[in-house]
Amino acid sequence: MKIKFIIPGEPQGKARPRVVRMKSGRSMSYTPDKTVAYEELVRQRFLAAAQGRRFADDAPIDISITAFLSIPKSASKQKQMLMTSGALFPQKKPDLDNIMKIVCDALNGIAYKDDAQIVNAKICKRWSSEMPSVWVTIEGEERKSHEPDLLPEGVPTALGELP
Repeated sequence: MKIKFIIPGEPQGKARPRVVRMKSGRSMSYTPDKTVAYEELVRQRFLAAAQGRRFADDAPIDISITAFLSIPKSASKQKQMLMTSGALFPQKKPDLDNIMKIVCDALNGIAYKDDAQIVNAKICKRWSSEMPSVWVTIEGEERKSHEPDLLPEGVPTALGELP
């Protein structure tokens, strides 16, 4: 089975958890709001494309991620031409590994049981003169209908169930 979907907007990487010290002296960690919102967008886009399908809990998974970053407005016309032709590559944040992490972590328990199932990954960054986005393709064996649904309580299984 192969599922393809596009995450619109400027690509984001997974931000590190933040730690704050409380007045009581205890420390508390939390995930930044921007990361939480982007992970939710990834889940919504996957659910819309998957149409109720998901990968088997024991299936090896292949994933391909292409992040299209917007060309800076400050780039000269000549540089813009080189960027759109593929002669120049984006060597700026977000880092490739953080883009992959935010996508793969967001899909844990939704597309597959755990991202540890991913055995092959291809990720690249490119410039886009059009709309910035992230294109994702996931391949693996489909979950059989008789397998129990292991989605966490309250997680929507179809786009129509999203709040």
